[in-house]
Amino acid sequence: MRDWTLCVKRPEVSHEGFASLATPTYRASTIVFDSAEAYANRSKRGPDGYTYGLHGTPTSRTLEASITALEKGLRTVLVPSGQAAITVVFLSVLMPGDTVLIPDSAYPPVAGFCENYLKPRGIAYRVYDPMIGSGIANLIDETVKLIWTESPGSTTMEVQDIPAIVAAAKCRGVLTGCDNTWATPLYFKPLAYDMDFSSMALTKYVGGHSDLLMGSIAVKDIALHKKLKDTMRMIGMGVSPDDCALALRGMETMGVRLAHSGRVALNFAQKIAERVQPGLVLHPALPGAAGHEVFQRDFAGASGVFSLIIPPHAEAALPDHLTAGKTFSIGASWGGTHSLLAPMTITRVTNPEAHKGTILRINVGLEDENDLWADLEPIIEAIAATPPMAKTA
Repeated sequence: MRDWTLCVKRPEVSHEGFASLATPTYRASTIVFDSAEAYANRSKRGPDGYTYGLHGTPTSRTLEASITALEKGLRTVLVPSGQAAITVVFLSVLMPGDTVLIPDSAYPPVAGFCENYLKPRGIAYRVYDPMIGSGIANLIDETVKLIWTESPGSTTMEVQDIPAIVAAAKCRGVLTGCDNTWATPLYFKPLAYDMDFSSMALTKYVGGHSDLLMGSIAVKDIALHKKLKDTMRMIGMGVSPDDCALALRGMETMGVRLAHSGRVALNFAQKIAERVQPGLVLHPALPGAAGHEVFQRDFAGASGVFSLIIPPHAEAALPDHLTAGKTFSIGASWGGTHSLLAPMTITRVTNPEAHKGTILRINVGLEDENDLWADLEPIIEAIAATPPMAKTA
């Protein structure tokens, strides 16, 4: 071979005697084939075969298999974000004339996707009370093809009665899915409760270091897996093998990170609940929380995210307290090693008066808990302070 060819063609290097604990990162757009016949028949390689880098490399397949094992599923697909995981499910199973039911507590972009993308294309959606349980049967008509859940709910932390919802859906032949990002499969396994789809934002606890964006969808039915893969192929959706390698590395420490963050977060939630008005602390493990009994029944533990309702008399001081914090950072997302505070405004459809005002979402990372508590203390003091008397005419 001439020099220019030698610059491109790599020599064979023996792997004998080499074994690494780290998963190799296989980067590829083009997948090469041994023969023209193999290339011509590449579509027959099945869901686990390699055909093009966009559709999978050994690195992404290793992550898929790892998630599938945790989820107790049959197959998993990887997508570029948690929101993409939800939208790919919707696009794969809904057609014009169909309806999807979504909980009022869902990640806000879910409703935005339904309103701004699905609805103009003839796919309807209805919002339901996340605490409806078996009562969801009353919302199922012949157009409903999918019931989406998120448990606990984004920011407001309601725990849904997944078994009751699944039972109502199965009676009518309706598919069900769950955004399980908060608990991860370590603490809750939707597929074990007969859910059809279990999704996660791997951006959060699986990645674990706030440096990647990815989502997953696990299923236990090969036909549903094919629907997901077909949708992804049609819209040209794939994930980076480098991000998959980061997710695999993050998964190795997810158990200990979750255990630590969950313990500290619950400790904080209990301490705060002792000092402020009842009901201002939103944590599913606290007695009196929405769905607390279901949480105790179905979940193996709690992660490091909970919320705090900021009463009107404390709202004005909140920005200064957040800015003055030394350990917490201010930002969206969660599940990484850095603790985060995110002030949010919630608008409800099923109960407009619920959770009006500001909610502070608290994500506990891995910093020293005394340093974290020092940042929270001024906020708690402002909330616990006696509200000023209303002026009388």
